[in-house]
Amino acid sequence: MKVENLEILRKCAEEIRRRILPLVGTKEAAKTYGRGAGGDLTKEIDLRAEETLIKKIEEEGVSCTILSEEKGIIELGESPKNLYIICDPLDGTTNALHGVPFMATSIAIANEPLLSQIEAAVVMDIIHNVTYAAEKRRGAYKNNERIRPSQETDLVEAVIGVDINTYKAANQTLHEKITRIIALNKHPRYFGANALQLCYVADGTIDAFIDIRGKMRVLDMAAAYLIVREAGGIVTAPDGSILEAKLTPQQRISLVAAGNRNLHEEILRLIRD
Repeated sequence: MKVENLEILRKCAEEIRRRILPLVGTKEAAKTYGRGAGGDLTKEIDLRAEETLIKKIEEEGVSCTILSEEKGIIELGESPKNLYIICDPLDGTTNALHGVPFMATSIAIANEPLLSQIEAAVVMDIIHNVTYAAEKRRGAYKNNERIRPSQETDLVEAVIGVDINTYKAANQTLHEKITRIIALNKHPRYFGANALQLCYVADGTIDAFIDIRGKMRVLDMAAAYLIVREAGGIVTAPDGSILEAKLTPQQRISLVAAGNRNLHEEILRLIRD
């Protein structure tokens, strides 16, 4: 992994923020272009974010394969299979369309198209101009300051992010598990941009984040996955197994992330019961 690759991710995130910030909350942002490779409707603001990313990578002369939600798989340069750039150029599109100030751009680099092979990652909070970054085995940072997750272990008192989007449409068992978590915990939160909410676990802003619906795209969480782990947090599948997935626009997963092992085990126990 070359350090300059992390700097390229930062440059891409900064340029995306510059291009789409004026669109947030506008009618222009909501113009629709059909469905992207990930299955969601593509909005003007999504398309502009992705096109900005592709253009910036081309300008930097990077030979790679880009895996993204809208256009899917884009190969650039002479040897695109040697490097993979995994991105959700705009995490939190619905928030952006309505002017809700919680959204991010999420970009990661991997040597192979597998979650375990991610080497570097950047998630930028678009509204507040905050950058989370990590390199494998080198720690995680927020605006260049080292970050650590929370040590809260009380399941009732912990601030826990729970993705509840469409959860009532899930099967009965899953519905009951999510409802149990929300009912037991005093402080459930859902902000509408999962990559950024995972970064809040990494820096201790919240204590845990749960999405057990099987609907989260791996492209959405790939960068934040490395950031949480490098900060010292725990991220697994809901059964406690190692989280692994192919990096494709269609791949979806479930996960449980927590700032420490004790809280993580308490959440897993609640899900299993």
